[in-house]
Amino acid sequence: MAVNALVVGGGFREHALVRSLQRSPLVGRVVAAPGNAGIAEEAECVALSDAAAAAALARDLDALVLIGPEGPLAAGWADHLRSEGLLVCGPSRAAARLESSKADTKALMQRLGVPTARSVTVPSLADADRVLDRWSGPVVVKADGLAAGKGVIMADDPAAGRAAVRQMMEGRRFGAAADRVLLEECLEGPELSAMAITDGRRLTWLPATQDYKRLADGGQGPNTGGMGAVGPHALWTPTLADWLSYQVFEPILAELAREGRPFQGVLYAGLMMTPDGPRVLEWNARLGDPEAAVALALVTDDLAPYWVGAANGELPHRPLASAGAAVAVVMAAAGYPERSEPGAPVTYGPLGDGVVMLHAGTRRLADGRVVSGGGRTLAAVASAADAAQARQRAYAEVAGVQFPGMMVRADIAAEYCHS
Repeated sequence: MAVNALVVGGGFREHALVRSLQRSPLVGRVVAAPGNAGIAEEAECVALSDAAAAAALARDLDALVLIGPEGPLAAGWADHLRSEGLLVCGPSRAAARLESSKADTKALMQRLGVPTARSVTVPSLADADRVLDRWSGPVVVKADGLAAGKGVIMADDPAAGRAAVRQMMEGRRFGAAADRVLLEECLEGPELSAMAITDGRRLTWLPATQDYKRLADGGQGPNTGGMGAVGPHALWTPTLADWLSYQVFEPILAELAREGRPFQGVLYAGLMMTPDGPRVLEWNARLGDPEAAVALALVTDDLAPYWVGAANGELPHRPLASAGAAVAVVMAAAGYPERSEPGAPVTYGPLGDGVVMLHAGTRRLADGRVVSGGGRTLAAVASAADAAQARQRAYAEVAGVQFPGMMVRADIAAEYCHS
């Protein structure tokens, strides 16, 4: 099997995918669209306007297409590519509704008995007020649609919940994504990101990771697209993997297939490991970002046959091998996640052993300078024998990065380093 690859997207996830594909002896040419300044140092980058342009390029390249971000998946790029007879790793628009509609997915989990947080979906401010009149304690307010991983507000009490709903529905903080809002119970415990490559029937686990969603140290501040990650997760065991397979992932996959929307690509469940057992907080229809940076750094097998197998419905039967530990520390532009201005110049020195620097949204100017695109900008990803050493390597690299107003958490993977 030899294959060329077209990677759609320009974040940390896509940079990690490009690097992984470049390591495979089975992969020839790798092209990213649109890519970023970091990816451009390792692969060809091109601009794409829509699914038709992606199909034309993939046909010219005779390439497997891997769609990274949720936006093109929700817009049906995979459907168009498959209708053109192309090999694509990524779910259809209908299957990607697992991510693009939290309300519909919550209803699906409730029908199937998948353990999840209790919630109420409200279509209006008046409905939200009626629910919150009877609510006590904290409430998690979620925009129903896609909001780049930021459409969640943690409210300490019903009054704060009302304010959060108004930010979403009246203030249009997340646009049309908050036409419907979910009010959800607040669960406690460590989070776990479980990602599996699937052909719609079988699945293969990627290394489980822990994501750090909140902006500031100690899990404070607003939700972001992710400020760092560590893997493998300390709570991941064969018993948990079996339980997730039989009680969560396989029922979801079987129901999607029964409904005529089989899922092919990467299926991601965000879990809260509560004292009463795991609960599914959210589903993503693609690799997490920055979780992918850690998971792909841990895998020691060639992933190319798995991407092709997910695309053609013939996933390899063998599990993926992995080794060591990895930590990703994200550096974001000033003002993130609310508002951040692009154009800040970015510099960093030579990389240490076991460290790579992934880019997200960066671009290179005509004079050779690299500038931030705003938002999350760089991620130092370090690999080592254990998480403590990986963490030390990652933060040593962060110390050499310079750009105005850089925002970074100082506690990524700190709980993995206690003696």
